[in-house]
Order: sequence, then structure tokens, then C-alpha cells
Amino acid sequence: MCKKTIQGVLTILLLSGVLMNTGCIVSQGPQMGLLSIPIPVSPMIQVNKENLAWEHERYGRVPILGPLTAGGPTAALDEPSDDEVMIALEHAQPVAGGIPFLHERQRDNVRIIKEKLADYIDPPRVIPLIGPVQLHHSHWKVTVFYTEMVHVGWPFPHTIRDEESSEVVYIDHNHFHMVGDVDTGPTTTY
Repeated sequence: MCKKTIQGVLTILLLSGVLMNTGCIVSQGPQMGLLSIPIPVSPMIQVNKENLAWEHERYGRVPILGPLTAGGPTAALDEPSDDEVMIALEHAQPVAGGIPFLHERQRDNVRIIKEKLADYIDPPRVIPLIGPVQLHHSHWKVTVFYTEMVHVGWPFPHTIRDEESSEVVYIDHNHFHMVGDVDTGPTTTY
């Protein structure tokens, strides 16, 4: 009886030692005990964070372009991309997040019409950490026509279809142009 008790205690100690020395606990920096074990993240949260990071990387920054040359084009050449328009529309009028098989909304047959409202350049000024620059503004009015479908699953399953839905989204594109002969530092040739 005593021998079985000792074997049981030794087995529990051995198993706890093996579990505490797994790679997740030993290799994760300072010893934090059970707090150092990774916690699974919901795919929905992960996708939302990835989308926010991608939007910030693609559309959330103001680029610094080369100086405007005499006689060169001064009009903004880049219109809002369809992806940017759909992201702005989703922020203004969200469709995602319905309850599956109970109440869902969809946009089908999307047509996008882009109109330039204004295109102008501010006078040169000095901005800290950038230097002498001009801010180039480009304002766009984007009209999105689509067919909105609402699927309702309770109390009677049916679909509501609105063939003539439309939304207007205003998008501003701003970017900097360097001014004058800006010294970019020494050039190296290999």
C-alpha cells in the first residue's frame, strides 16, 4: 500500500515536471509560470487586426514625393482605388456583422463612379522632421450604386431586394511634394 502511494506521488511529480518544462514555458523569456503559455486568439479578432494594419499601411500614411518641376503636371494622377472606396463605404455603412441564417445584408452588382471635386497645392512651408514641402490636396466624390439584399430567416424566411441603392463617399487624397533642391545626403556607388 505504501509502495503504491510513493509511486503515485512520484508519477505526479514526474508529470508536473514534464509539463512545466515544455518549450512554451522555458523558451518564452522570463519565467512567468502559467502566464507564459500562449493563449489562442479568435480568427475574427486576428482578421480585424490584420485588416486595420493593412489599411494603415496602404491608406493611412501621407507620402512625400519629389519636387514639382516647371511645366510638369501638377494635377493629382491617382484616383481612389475601388478597394479604398469599398473600405470607406464599409466604415460609413457597415454590412458585415449580421446574424447568419437570421438577418444578413449583402451588396451585389456594385458600380463605382468617381468625380474629382478639387485639386490644389498649398504654398511651401517647413514641417518639422520633413523640411520644406508643399501639401497637395485632391478631393473626390465617389458614388456607389449597388443592389442591397437583406436575407431574413425568422419568423418567415424571405429576401428583401433593393435594386436602386446608392451611397456617396467623399475621399481626400493628400501627399507632400519636396520643395527646392533638397540635399538627400551623400550618394554611394557600388
